[in-house]
Amino acid sequence: MTQDWKAIIPRVAQLLDKVEALLTASTAATENPSPPIAGGREGGHIAFRWRSQRLIPVKHPDLVELADLIGVERQIEELDRNTRQFLQGLPANHALLWGDRGTGKSSLIKGILHRYASEGLRLIEVSKEGLLHLQEIADLLWGHPERYLLFCDDLSFSEGEAEYRELKAMLEGGIAARPENVLIYATSNRRHLMPRQVGENQYPQTDEDELYPRETTEEKVSLSDRFGLRLAFYRFSQDTYLQIVSHYAQKHQLSLSTEELHRKALEWEASSSGRSGRVARQFVDDLAGQLGLENPT
Repeated sequence: MTQDWKAIIPRVAQLLDKVEALLTASTAATENPSPPIAGGREGGHIAFRWRSQRLIPVKHPDLVELADLIGVERQIEELDRNTRQFLQGLPANHALLWGDRGTGKSSLIKGILHRYASEGLRLIEVSKEGLLHLQEIADLLWGHPERYLLFCDDLSFSEGEAEYRELKAMLEGGIAARPENVLIYATSNRRHLMPRQVGENQYPQTDEDELYPRETTEEKVSLSDRFGLRLAFYRFSQDTYLQIVSHYAQKHQLSLSTEELHRKALEWEASSSGRSGRVARQFVDDLAGQLGLENPT
């Protein structure tokens, strides 16, 4: 029996050494977490998604040429200026791009990434559910030399949602400081990100109505107010729509007369959701496909 114990003791000691090493490694990982992007300095990636509480590189980002965005020149100029301030370490604002669908809000942010990725700009797409982890994302990015835009696309909230509170705190008002290398760029079809009713601006009429409706209104607009830069996007005029059509037709090298191209574009627009850059691009893509079938190279 004594001999058996003598043989077991060294093995137990080795096992304890392994356990101690694992505990040490676990503690080090907790105190000094690995960088948010695998491979240290991002492995050449410029865009990421926040999924399962980690950053996932986007291998093939949908990059947009700002020259393709027509009819929103003022919005491009203002967001570009704000981004340049951010990249140079100067004061810059969180940005909310709101307005009609298909008018280039998301494309503008992707175009900004395309223009400034070589200068250290990075884009992280954060879903509505991911807003609950905004502070965690910010902590991961703290101290990195790159500049990060947290991209929140097509935002809209109803009353009482937890994600609304987290975004509000991250923009301004939370106890934790925001890293100086992080900004939030968001898009929405709603001016204030939340639905509003006419009755909110009226005095109470019945016992069931809120005694101070103005306070409800103030609460709803308080989120959008925390975006220092708010850019509006409106439905395009017919002239702008046709200008966009001509631009994409030229890129596709379509051999149609301007008169025929515009006639077909107006027919397409009449049966679609209205005039927008998205509708113009969809029309030209469809037309290019049809012509390609008729005249294969």
